[in-house]
Amino acid sequence: QVQLVESGGGLVQAGGSLRLSCAASGTISSISAMAWYRQAPGKQRDLVATITTTGGTNYVDSVKGRFTISRDNAKNTVYLQMNSLRPDDTAVYYCNADIRTTLPRAKNYWGQGTQVTVSS
Repeated sequence: QVQLVESGGGLVQAGGSLRLSCAASGTISSISAMAWYRQAPGKQRDLVATITTTGGTNYVDSVKGRFTISRDNAKNTVYLQMNSLRPDDTAVYYCNADIRTTLPRAKNYWGQGTQVTVSS
């Protein structure tokens, strides 16, 4: 059974930084795309950033230049470095990954979420 476990959330003042981590565990054959999403109270879950197996990245416009997604394939871990945080970055952050186990097709998995709160 595959699990994605996030860590690194918390409370930070505007302008501060946080680094989120998400580690995949279980019987994993390979991991392709990995991503971070976020969901603010009363809003839908939105994509924040994605990263391919070879390190290609994409970001939503609102975080470009402030957030950096990276991954360590040897550790099955994806990171989100968040700098210059703003109150509107407050949300529950979720990691997401396409993971292949012993089955021929990859499945999409979600982490449980980690709260990020930015105070003004």
